Amino acid sequence: MAKRTVKDLDVAGKRVIVRVDFNVPRKDGVITNDNRIMAALPTINYLIENKAKVILMSHLGKVDHKDPEKCEADKKKNDMAVVAKRLAEVVDTKVTFVPVTRGEELEKAVADLKDGEIVLVQNTRYEKGESKNDPELGKYWASLGDLFVEDAFGSVHRAHASTVGIPTHLPSALGFLVEKEVKMLGAAVDTPVHPFVAIIGGAKVSDKIAVVDNLLKIADKVIIGGGMAYTFLKAKGYEVGQSLLEEDRVEMAKEYLEKAGDKLVLPIDNVVADRFAEDANTKVVDSDKIPADWQGLDIGPKTVELYRETLKGAKTVVWNGPMGVFEMKPFANGTLEVCKAISELPDATTVIGGGDSAAAAIQLGFGDKFSHISTGGGASLEYMEGKVLPGIAVIEDK
Repeated sequence: MAKRTVKDLDVAGKRVIVRVDFNVPRKDGVITNDNRIMAALPTINYLIENKAKVILMSHLGKVDHKDPEKCEADKKKNDMAVVAKRLAEVVDTKVTFVPVTRGEELEKAVADLKDGEIVLVQNTRYEKGESKNDPELGKYWASLGDLFVEDAFGSVHRAHASTVGIPTHLPSALGFLVEKEVKMLGAAVDTPVHPFVAIIGGAKVSDKIAVVDNLLKIADKVIIGGGMAYTFLKAKGYEVGQSLLEEDRVEMAKEYLEKAGDKLVLPIDNVVADRFAEDANTKVVDSDKIPADWQGLDIGPKTVELYRETLKGAKTVVWNGPMGVFEMKPFANGTLEVCKAISELPDATTVIGGGDSAAAAIQLGFGDKFSHISTGGGASLEYMEGKVLPGIAVIEDK
């Protein structure tokens, strides 16, 4: 059933609580990348133009409530004030920042809101009950608004007070950002046009095994790259030297290889290094020839060709996880070439599932060459696993 979107709500004059994802990266108290703020603007601007009273809520970083001293340091480090300053620069309305998460100051700021104005609430994780979905907290926050809009895709896989607690008490809908995520991931994973090729990379098999498992059921081919490939190569009986290896997952990898047959596509050669460093000695070797004291850090040129060939003619491609240690130049080529190969496919729906592969695509200059780049690594991963995302499930159907 399709979910209601913000356009299905009558927002004029109403207090609309919007859960946004303003968990932006910072260095020395300065925002280093404001993508998440910019991504929320379509929904925020729509509400402003339609005369809503906008109450924005987001988390920022982590707050450790177990240790009082660390808790105070975390709060200081993850204060939302820096976000409020940037937000005020990019919207054409008054932004009031409230440095608390409950109480008189917050209630007064909300009561004073005029149509088309914004209140930004302090970091939701200042509240101990946020991550536990404390029912009292969810009810209190809901009492501040008339309607709820979910626009933080990066948080919908978590059942927190601000993502699930609030909409339990209010009429709710999806914002434009989450609507697009659900539409694009749904088109790729739930109703893909075949041939459908999935590319799964990253460091560990254990992080991605549920994704591999689900995608093997629906994709025509599943390409494996990154550190996790070496556990599969070990399962084939190859020596992998000092490469990343999860010994406790080798048997499971064997089962997958037997079950999947030629559906699972593994590297046939690798760029290996004599140590984990940018200036290490490197060479290219076949997958069954990795020297004992060397480690695989990227896929090799023959593998690039194999993966390019496997992608030929694909109509749907989902990619999650880099092919090698792309942050280091000598080991970035595999990720770059896969990026290139996907971006050149004619008339294909191409989706990157957030996280490192999204960072890699943007960093390598391919940001606008995909149908969709997800804003939520964890959420898109769970979607690809076939899991229900609680922050979306709670939103009312059309």
